[in-house]
Amino acid sequence: MPEKPGMHLYEYAVVRYMPRVEREEFVNVGLAMMCKRGRWIRVEMAFCEAKAKALCPEADMATVREQLEAFGRIAAGKAPHTDGLEVHERFRWLTAVRSACITTSRPHPGICSDLDATFDRLFAELVE
Repeated sequence: MPEKPGMHLYEYAVVRYMPRVEREEFVNVGLAMMCKRGRWIRVEMAFCEAKAKALCPEADMATVREQLEAFGRIAAGKAPHTDGLEVHERFRWLTAVRSACITTSRPHPGICSDLDATFDRLFAELVE
């Protein structure tokens, strides 16, 4: 699908906290979005400890917060092994299928004229 002038093709994925992978129960805790052609990436978190504790009362919330902060460092290219990666490569790193307590939905595509406004809308709809 060719992009129209002034429009941006993007992909986004919802970041999830899934304390017991085998149960597949999760809480949406953030959003990762990137535009390859625009070399743009943005990751934000809104971690609700009360929701997380409802799924797993014994979880170490400090460790969960550290893992979520690592997502931001990877997106910014400020984590080991990611500093030389292009935006789309860092996004793929973040959204790779994994069996861990911090995971993402599969990526979804979209097209928009304003990446930040679209990110804000998706974040409000899917995370907050």
